[in-house]
Amino acid sequence: MIEQFDAIVVGAGMSGNAAAYTLASQGLKVLQLERGEYPGSKNVQGAIMYANMLEKIIPDFRDDAPLERHLVEQRLWVMDDTSHTGIHYRSDDFNEAKPNRYTIIRAQFDKWFSRKVREAGATVLCETTATELVRDGNGKVIGVRTDRAGGVVFANVVVLAEGVSGLLGTRAGLREMPKPETVALAVKEMHFLPEEVIGQRFGVKGDEGCVIEAVGTISRSMAGLGFLYTNKESISLGIGCLVSDFAATMESPSALLDAMKNHPSVRPLIAGSEVKEYAAHLIPEGGYRAIPQLFGDGWVIVGDAAQLNNAIHREGSNLAMTSGRVAAEAIIKVKSRNGPMTKANLALYKTMLDDSFVIKDLKKYKDMPALLHTNSSNFFDSYPRLMSHAAQNFMRVDGTPKIEKEKNTTAAFINARSRWGLVSDAVRLALAWR
Repeated sequence: MIEQFDAIVVGAGMSGNAAAYTLASQGLKVLQLERGEYPGSKNVQGAIMYANMLEKIIPDFRDDAPLERHLVEQRLWVMDDTSHTGIHYRSDDFNEAKPNRYTIIRAQFDKWFSRKVREAGATVLCETTATELVRDGNGKVIGVRTDRAGGVVFANVVVLAEGVSGLLGTRAGLREMPKPETVALAVKEMHFLPEEVIGQRFGVKGDEGCVIEAVGTISRSMAGLGFLYTNKESISLGIGCLVSDFAATMESPSALLDAMKNHPSVRPLIAGSEVKEYAAHLIPEGGYRAIPQLFGDGWVIVGDAAQLNNAIHREGSNLAMTSGRVAAEAIIKVKSRNGPMTKANLALYKTMLDDSFVIKDLKKYKDMPALLHTNSSNFFDSYPRLMSHAAQNFMRVDGTPKIEKEKNTTAAFINARSRWGLVSDAVRLALAWR
């Protein structure tokens, strides 16, 4: 017996769950396929969840979602080998009735989200891999072939939420295989500590949380970012760099993580912790210029599969959830008009996404990723060392006249300007940021 669905959603991550829930909650017949043992088993993230984007999908999510800490402080460290220069922002305004950002653990959160999808009426099949898109004689996608007995499942539209490394879309020629320079490989560990110890070390109380994001010599001249996120009884600690840089330098991701853990600024924060989890995953880093075609006859692409990640602002889950929701809303509108799921009709998804913050933000910073990647040795090695040198000269009192220290620091900056193009990089960075 052949079963026909209104929509098949491939993937049970943030974008897939957002799409499946939105579709099913409006009465559409939805099948969601997840190749993992359970939703969240293959989804790895730091992770920060942005409340506003989930509220638009499940307004009362705070009632039962597995949330860790709401964030009241953000720190940014620029590191050399023995120090960090930092800025941070902390506000009691974030201790609001409905906090804006939370840390989450994806394995727990995605299970909860998937339960909501099932409660909305969708059929969720785990340990099921979609191996091929099925097309009709005119090339329109009409379903997927799976690795289960029976194989083919049919639907009016297929939502590809398979992640940045998913093969279904690339095999079908809907998008290119991600290039090494457009994806980062991140490695992460979970360090478990008593709740009160985390509170003391990060200066937070109750469910308050703190995030530290770090750049500098920890990435060994590669374009990369380190992070520490506070959960209730654990710290998510990780670092990621471009795949192309790993290939060029032959650096080991795990060695990079070990070096970060042993940095003098990081080591005291995780001292005595128990490591219970190690994971690695790919993150889309290409930005606006790497976004593929987002729709076609019988299909749409959402989330990481569509390269919808704001690497400059370290935002991914909010873009994923929003793209999944917007795609679903576009499909619902097409169906309400009794329209077929053609390329012309599904273009509504792109129109709606262009009008959202997702594309507007990515378009604004479209030149930033290439600038940072091209000049990575300057931004992630030379300039952090220079900042540390200037701070050392300012703070160290050793009998050297201040005028000599000032000359020493000025000479270092002049040398940097001539050797590394300090002024040129600053101007280009400002223009790209604008």
